[in-house]
Amino acid sequence: MKIGPYTLSNNLVLSPMAGITDRPFRQLCRELGAGLAVSEMTASNPALRNHRRTLLKLDNTGEQEPRSVQIVGTTPEQMANAAKFNASNGAQIIDINMGCPAKKVCNVAAGSALLRDEPLVKQILEAVVSAVDIPVTLKIRTGWDPSNKNAATIAKIAEQAGIQALAIHGRTRECKYKGDAEFDTIKLVKNSVGIPIFANGDITTPQRALEVLEHTQADGLLIGRGAQGRPWIFREIDHFLKTGSELESPSMKEIQSIITRHIIDLHQFYGEIMGVRIARKHIAWYFSHIDSSLMPLVKKSFLLQEPQQQLDFIDHIFKTYKKNDQAA
Repeated sequence: MKIGPYTLSNNLVLSPMAGITDRPFRQLCRELGAGLAVSEMTASNPALRNHRRTLLKLDNTGEQEPRSVQIVGTTPEQMANAAKFNASNGAQIIDINMGCPAKKVCNVAAGSALLRDEPLVKQILEAVVSAVDIPVTLKIRTGWDPSNKNAATIAKIAEQAGIQALAIHGRTRECKYKGDAEFDTIKLVKNSVGIPIFANGDITTPQRALEVLEHTQADGLLIGRGAQGRPWIFREIDHFLKTGSELESPSMKEIQSIITRHIIDLHQFYGEIMGVRIARKHIAWYFSHIDSSLMPLVKKSFLLQEPQQQLDFIDHIFKTYKKNDQAA
């Protein structure tokens, strides 16, 4: 799998997710089998560049190559300048967000709202591609609503503009994350253009990953929510696609090690106060996959304010879980 000059280790990509795909999570997913990990979306507005949260989003120190940064906005010139800025600050791939369904993004006509304005899509894509000498990729949805699915048209515009890979979430903007993702539109797009196509939406098991690839004939997969609390899903899918057999699930010892390292990285990356807050959702996702009966206890841990308290809580949960398992 290639994107521009870059050969990925496999065709599995960590999907950009706001508030989630920060540097610690990207590095963890790469370590656990993702061929590429895309940053959180970053605003193209230059007035926001020096905001601490934006600077953290753009921090790719020590990341494996290639480093992909996603930008979002509505103005061709501003998007082009944002691409130049990120390219000069370590980005090796620029990803354009035209798939986010969030109200705060769509209300300013960015994200998936752009799908309603095909001429503007063309202008933005051409401006960004012309502005940088690194690959530019695009993420979209199947359309604005079920009656207006124009992903195939957008894909052709993207290919003509020089976009080097296209990721498609199998829902419209109106659908948000409700119902099941549909992949017929992605199959149609794959048959309409020659650039690499990545399918995205509801890919939560190795078996489902294979089904989606076979149905759409897509070149690769973008995995987002399926990696929350299970970052090892990438190596499980990669193994299944290559061998047809299921990889043995990680041991409790390894899971504890992964969680602990991830939480420590969050504390160090964001600082104690912010790190503790951001770690809470990850802790909840991890333990919801381990045993849903633990969730009432996990929710109580949200009151913890100190980094060491969170780490002690994780250690306590695993010790208790191991003790109960041995008793059973």
